[in-house]
Amino acid sequence: MKKLLLLLFGFISIESFAQSFIPNTPTLDLKSYILIEPNTNTVIASFNEDAPIEPASMTKVMSSYVVADQIANDFLSLDDSVLISEKAWRMEGSKMFIEQGKRVSVLDLLKGIIIQSGNDATVALAEYVGGTEDGFVDLMNSYAASMGLSNTLFQNSTGLPDGNHFSSAKDLATMTSLLINNFPETYSLYKEKYYTFNNIRQPNRNRLLWKDNSSDGVKTGHTESAGYCLISSAKRNDMRLIAVVAGAKSDKERFNDTQRLLEYGFRFYSTQEVIKKDNALKDVDVWGGKKNLVSLGAENNIKLTLPRTSFKNITISYDFQNNLRAPIKEGQTLGTLIIKEGEKTLHTENLVALNDVEAKGFFGRLWASLVLWFRGLFGLGDA
Repeated sequence: MKKLLLLLFGFISIESFAQSFIPNTPTLDLKSYILIEPNTNTVIASFNEDAPIEPASMTKVMSSYVVADQIANDFLSLDDSVLISEKAWRMEGSKMFIEQGKRVSVLDLLKGIIIQSGNDATVALAEYVGGTEDGFVDLMNSYAASMGLSNTLFQNSTGLPDGNHFSSAKDLATMTSLLINNFPETYSLYKEKYYTFNNIRQPNRNRLLWKDNSSDGVKTGHTESAGYCLISSAKRNDMRLIAVVAGAKSDKERFNDTQRLLEYGFRFYSTQEVIKKDNALKDVDVWGGKKNLVSLGAENNIKLTLPRTSFKNITISYDFQNNLRAPIKEGQTLGTLIIKEGEKTLHTENLVALNDVEAKGFFGRLWASLVLWFRGLFGLGDA
């Protein structure tokens, strides 16, 4: 195997190393928190992120995800008319103020869940989708398992207190990331500041929508035992961040702590595309082919989220088999691309052929094999 090393931005000097330090994560008085860049799956900051927490109304992110997925799979439509049950009408806590025996569209109920945090709207949609709320909760837990949420278990659709109803900051961030990426139309409802139903106008409980123009969601949560919680997301330029805070002591603190996390991430970190998959990174000799060279490139686009000062220190190395022989097909894996910062491996990616190389005829291939044999025999190159 042959290794080629490319230092992207020059040699690392003592001066540039000294400038690479960034402040520590803000000190926050919370039960747990996490700050992630979802498109590169990068955890920027965290504390007790896997610890079980009471998600309270943050549960409704999963409820809206299930509904969005059921719509995408044609099990229901936004225009469907839902008959409101007595159970839904009598729900305690935050309300959309639907009325028993009347019909409300799926879209209106979805807005009631997302914007108004209505427990009544959540149960009404849960009963419509799952037959009963318990049936819907079974769906929620099935979705959680498929997402790999290993620290999550739901007992209801709303987030009302239950000793066996729990999640974690990390799981809630993962859930939110999947909602944003898989169902952007449903997610767009989370940035709406107000919704009026039954002549009652209610504001979105996420006050970051008024304080930060880059914020476009997501969901508050609060019970006496859970404290004040918040899932938030914001996008600036090409970088999105998701923050989850749990167990703040006041409504003011959960928003202040969230803003501190988001500002920390946007100020000191950056998401950049390091390599495009269609770019030729290296031309390599091919034996026994109608072409003498094959171009190698990354199998996928590569984006990294790093401290802003770290990009100048990354190195790229290529590991590929020497003495490649035709035929070679476009897309064929021929090696590995490795991105490092110092001794730390940041990312690995397959190196693939960017073009076909057809084999020569029998005598051409035979001659190439003989040449390679002689080179190996006399130490003229790797064989």
